Amino acid sequence: MRRSIDDAVVPEAPTEDPTPAVCWSVGISDDYEDSEPRVTLTVEEQGAPGTGIVVHLNGDGARRLRLALASALVEVGMDRGR
Repeated sequence: MRRSIDDAVVPEAPTEDPTPAVCWSVGISDDYEDSEPRVTLTVEEQGAPGTGIVVHLNGDGARRLRLALASALVEVGMDRGR
């Protein structure tokens, strides 16, 4: 099973920094020998499909990433969300 959950394009930085636009997507996959579902996070440069990094997270890893993102939002003065 593979299922896409969400994806987005992050535009290029509006500065003189030549940071390229990137795409990210979050999904679910159980294509593993143990058949346990994992959350997948893919990050790649826009226009270069198949060249990015795919992170395969178990439940604990996905929760840790969620907490890290929520904490980062608070650090920059935003609501951590739900």
